[in-house]
Amino acid sequence: MKPKSRRFTLQSFTDVGASILAILAGLLVGFIIMLISNPSQAVDGFVAILTGGVKDMKSMGQVLYFATPIIMTGLSVGFANKTGLFNIGASGQFIVGAYFAILVGVQATALPGPLRLVLALLAAAAAGGLWGAVPGLLKALLNVNEVIACIMMNYIGMYFVNFMVVRTVFDSLKNQTTRVPSEANLPKWGMDQLFRSGASASSVNSGIILAVIMAVVIFIVLQKTRFGYEQKAVGLNRDAARYAGISQKRSVVLSMVIAGALAGLGGAFLYLSGSGKAIDVVDVLAAEGFNGIPVALLGLSNPIGIIFSGLFVAYLTVGGFNMQLYEFAPQVIEIITAVIIYFSAFALLVKNIVERVRRKRQEAADTAKPPDPPPGASPPVKEVPTA
Repeated sequence: MKPKSRRFTLQSFTDVGASILAILAGLLVGFIIMLISNPSQAVDGFVAILTGGVKDMKSMGQVLYFATPIIMTGLSVGFANKTGLFNIGASGQFIVGAYFAILVGVQATALPGPLRLVLALLAAAAAGGLWGAVPGLLKALLNVNEVIACIMMNYIGMYFVNFMVVRTVFDSLKNQTTRVPSEANLPKWGMDQLFRSGASASSVNSGIILAVIMAVVIFIVLQKTRFGYEQKAVGLNRDAARYAGISQKRSVVLSMVIAGALAGLGGAFLYLSGSGKAIDVVDVLAAEGFNGIPVALLGLSNPIGIIFSGLFVAYLTVGGFNMQLYEFAPQVIEIITAVIIYFSAFALLVKNIVERVRRKRQEAADTAKPPDPPPGASPPVKEVPTA
């Protein structure tokens, strides 16, 4: 049997290789589409995609700014996936969390700024967790497919926020950058001065640091705690987990609550960034929630991998803005991301098949191997042939 460290290194290398192949495939398909649509500008446009995120300090800051919410929604999707659930409801959890974060930031004027910010973040996490608890309870108690329940909650969340914005505090929320005091927004911590080009500063703030911290916390919870072990055990084999005394229903509900809280915090990080972004009353689901799906798939639901995949998707987004200078539609970036999703899923399927074949071969080899002698037994004496 191979040493554990060696098998772990081989598996990690395979996982990273699968993600890299998916990225290269997506970029190749995008370049082919650009060649078909506008051959004369295809190379320049493609170079703009690859270099747009690092052309200056402001662009680098924008990459971090766009990465912040999708890292959080990627963590939301990835954490639920560890319990064998597909949280496609991150969009609804995201916008509901954003609404309550803004509501607290706007209305809680009696509180000092830092306390108001903390309360706004807690409100976002609680609202997102509550929105995730509904499909979790339906799955745990009634075995309702979580995908259907999450889609339902996405639209309920969208129309709920639209209704609340129009009927209650529309004037405050429509232009929250002038209504929410700066001390109730996420602090910049000097990042806006670092990531700027001339007089133009980026929108990056401390949200990216908080998102990375959350990813590290989730990684520790999953890898180093009993609770994380139980969550993964339920995701790997629910029957075996139940036989081991792990409550499947509790794990499913808690998984969706935590996933919803992460997505809700993502909404707070975006709308309390002081960037001028406001909640628009439109019948469109929050794109950040769906962008968390490719981020989680590309990061193989690993919290640390999700950090890098979120940065990569944000890098493509910023590069897409530069691509439009060469008269390409921004939908090319969405096509590239979609192709990456498909190839990531295909690579995951191939990896599972290879792992299954390898396991069967290893079991066959272990069965054919003679058993080890008991401790203290003398080794067998080889017979020496006589002349």
